[in-house]
Amino acid sequence: MKSTKLQIQNAKGHSLNAYLELPANQKPNYYAIFAHCFTCSSTLNAVKNISRTLTTHGFGVIRFDFTGLGRSEGEFSESHFSGNVADLLAVHQYVKENYEAPCLLVGHSLGGAAVLVAASQLDDIKAVATIGAPANVSHVKHLFSHATHQIPEDTDVKVNIGGRPFTINKEFVSDFDKTNLPAIVKGLRKPLLILHSPIDTIVGIENAKELYVQAHHPKSFVSLDNADHLLTNERDSRYAGNMIGTWVERYFPKQENEMLDTEGEHLIGHLNLVEDKFTTKIQTKNHHMIADEPASVGGNDFGPSPYEYLYAGLAACTTMTLKMYVDRKGWDLQEVFVYISHSKKKNTELGIELEKPTRIDFITKKLKFVGNLSDEQKQRLKEIAAKCPVHKTLASQVVFESKVV
Repeated sequence: MKSTKLQIQNAKGHSLNAYLELPANQKPNYYAIFAHCFTCSSTLNAVKNISRTLTTHGFGVIRFDFTGLGRSEGEFSESHFSGNVADLLAVHQYVKENYEAPCLLVGHSLGGAAVLVAASQLDDIKAVATIGAPANVSHVKHLFSHATHQIPEDTDVKVNIGGRPFTINKEFVSDFDKTNLPAIVKGLRKPLLILHSPIDTIVGIENAKELYVQAHHPKSFVSLDNADHLLTNERDSRYAGNMIGTWVERYFPKQENEMLDTEGEHLIGHLNLVEDKFTTKIQTKNHHMIADEPASVGGNDFGPSPYEYLYAGLAACTTMTLKMYVDRKGWDLQEVFVYISHSKKKNTELGIELEKPTRIDFITKKLKFVGNLSDEQKQRLKEIAAKCPVHKTLASQVVFESKVV
């Protein structure tokens, strides 16, 4: 998975650190913006996992650091709630001007509250998803180690938030009381998905209930069972990303992947030399793939290399052939693993006598069987593996005919 690093200027002139995640074919159907949680950053594993999972649903996702957090410029004391919303608006404008208008906002914790407010100000946003979001912006003030009413005017105070030191001031604290989030949610009138864990100890589940009650239909709720507030278990964050990706399809026009015409052949490969280095689109009648070369040879590594596709075809054909064979025999083969490697070896290394020394393609196929099988059965499966159609094609003399069309 490749991330493109971006620098986005906000309304105060600070540079916001951001990353753009794209689908494997680099052609997103829609764009989304992800807002991270209070005092976190865009590199939090949950943020990356959800963003990258959304790319599998056709989204280009921009995740960024709020002012004063992560690698963004500015002071944390400027990262009050209104500042978070302003940062979201700046990122939205940047994406709209340089790519296309984002239509989905996703926010985690206080970032969830921020996307609700931003969505109320942006006509381009067609749907919103929140994860562990508070029902009131002022909810975060209980996280401060100081009593907020004791912070003097015009004085910076060091506080402890979640075990980390931050510098805040009176304006930073008072800003959290300026937003009537329930009223904003009530007037939003956009599809809303609320994801929340029933055991969240940072932002209790009652917050999800209040947001849901205030919102108008269409609204949905998904329980993140057994997840903590930060979704530290990768399974939880990827589940959240998949739920958002599936849910939002209902509200966006379905877009098919750009299909190349195979013109009656089995497969077509296409490379645009003007736009791409080695990134090649591969299309069968019903399936789309991407091939590329690794960065070490000048590619972008957006997909497997041509040889890796060759190995994949051999491994897939081997497993399927073995499956059909054991089904007929009724043998207890439960799983099969095929490991493929390829190299060039001198004919003398392989014990092959030739008039002229040459290097020969050498493919190793290692087989691992899981099941209740005898040694004789495993040996027979090894023989059958060599009879799969792709293996036989690679091992036989092949005649090519090339034409210019």
